[in-house]
Amino acid sequence: MKYEAAPLAGAWIIYPQKFSDDRGFFTHVWSRAEFVKQGLAIDLELGNVAFNPKRGTLRGLHFQLPPYSEVKLVRCTRGSVYDVGVDLRQDSPTFLQSFGLELSADQHIQLYWPPGIAHGYLTLEDNSEVCYQVNRPYQPDLARGLRWNDPLIRINWPIQPEKIADRDAQYPDVNPDRDLAYDWLKAPDAV
Repeated sequence: MKYEAAPLAGAWIIYPQKFSDDRGFFTHVWSRAEFVKQGLAIDLELGNVAFNPKRGTLRGLHFQLPPYSEVKLVRCTRGSVYDVGVDLRQDSPTFLQSFGLELSADQHIQLYWPPGIAHGYLTLEDNSEVCYQVNRPYQPDLARGLRWNDPLIRINWPIQPEKIADRDAQYPDVNPDRDLAYDWLKAPDAV
């Protein structure tokens, strides 16, 4: 695998090294040894698949509060999606910046999102599927989100979303005056 630093601090674009012959190709999508060598030592705990029948389906932007902030290793296994991360780490040089990249089943590129990144994606084709591995179990009481079109974050989505869950559409805007301490990023018992 080839690793390229993404524009968000600690995020990586991972390109497969394909071994091809007349049967097709073979590639690795996960290697603990390679990740450790790259400085990405994580223990993946859970693998998820999300299938979306319609183009224009938006999922996200989701994150979990500490101590269950997630590392995510994301790839598209069918169709194509625009995958996005937003940096929520207050001490990061890329705090509240976003980065997005098209992922498709044909290209086999993966995105590595470190803890403290809100994650979401928009399907660019019907019948798109995303496979992602995480290092923490889902904790509903620590789950939070950002609205996909928050004016402070300004994500440049390649197409207009057509299908969004009510929960995802109704997250409030990030307001720097109100959220000066960004209490919404803290665990409920820490606020």
